Amino acid sequence: MPGINGRFDGKRVLADLNALRAIGAYKTGVHKPTFSEPHLRSLDWLAARLPDANLTATIDGIGNVLGSSAKAGPKLLAGSHLESQNHAGWLDGPLGVIYALEAARVINTDPDANGAVEVAAWCDEEGHFGSFLGSRSFVGAVTEADIDAARDRSSDRTMRDALREAGFAGRPRLNAEAGRHIGYLEAHIEQGDTLESSGLKIGVVTSIVGIWQYRITFTGEQNHAGTTRMAVRRDAGLALARFCVAIDDSFPALSGPRTVWTTGRITLDPGAPSIIPGGAEMLFQIRDDNPEVIARLEEQLHRLAAEATAQGRCGVKVERIRTGVPAMMTPAFQDAIEAASAACAGGKSIRMPSGAGHDAQVLATIMPAAMLFVPSIGGISHHWSENTDDADIVTGAEVFVETCRRLLAG
Repeated sequence: MPGINGRFDGKRVLADLNALRAIGAYKTGVHKPTFSEPHLRSLDWLAARLPDANLTATIDGIGNVLGSSAKAGPKLLAGSHLESQNHAGWLDGPLGVIYALEAARVINTDPDANGAVEVAAWCDEEGHFGSFLGSRSFVGAVTEADIDAARDRSSDRTMRDALREAGFAGRPRLNAEAGRHIGYLEAHIEQGDTLESSGLKIGVVTSIVGIWQYRITFTGEQNHAGTTRMAVRRDAGLALARFCVAIDDSFPALSGPRTVWTTGRITLDPGAPSIIPGGAEMLFQIRDDNPEVIARLEEQLHRLAAEATAQGRCGVKVERIRTGVPAMMTPAFQDAIEAASAACAGGKSIRMPSGAGHDAQVLATIMPAAMLFVPSIGGISHHWSENTDDADIVTGAEVFVETCRRLLAG
């Protein structure tokens, strides 16, 4: 492989990933929610290996693992996360951490290689306690009050309790040092089928979508299901169902080429088969990398709500509960990934947006940032059957290491 003295070791990459896979194994995937015992073991596993890359390991007060280098020259920050969704895949997160570790082992120990790679494993990217809490803490966007308020979405355990039980309470939270890093690089499985279906090996990420989330509530009239005539019912559940159909009928004409929308949890009040629901609620999400598209779709949501309310059966209210600004990846870093792909993957790459959120979008708020994708078998992710061919994993690691070398070489 060009420029790294042949010390890249694909077998080592696969062995590391499989070692992490064995911690918290679930079927062919893993189950390691944030601050669970398997997650904490994974943090310790990484911290124990960072010295092999001439890095000093620190686990900070929010559970981030940082490996810092004393080597002279420019520093590139790289990594991802080690916790998982519940009963999910083995590569979502760890792939990017191990690629960063391999790049650090190759470059940091080579006296002829310029600069060093510093490795990060960000805590809670998967959002068990909040939204990108680890990487947001690093960029100074998480307050102590935010940590006080954070609770595990599954168990309702407070983050303060989780940090104390993990032994992290009282440790300082590390913050980015201005000017220390030339930028941030992250690798991930695609979590879609674009690369696999096109016979490509590398996705050069151009942007990471913003995520907008809404709570839509429907107010009707609760009544007896057996004695209330259909003609006079004010059924909030039926209003919700019709609203979903109206969204799917009207959104395509207003959307961009990569816009997606999803209806999440639906609740009916009271939800008994013998009672007409007087209230209903749905969580709704839109993703796109163009804020103008989102603005059109949000306006349409309010228009549909006003039209449904005007019909007089049920009132409809749209409330935005989350706003996600898209992140654009740095063009020069994209060029470096593409050049590395030409050198190591036969140029089988494509520039593409990311439809999923990643820590790179947080780091992009304070430094140049970029991402590369490797293929996902069947496009499956957030499920224990998630997988990528070993050969594609190794090719992606080669491209990642070469990208790091090129970026540090300037």
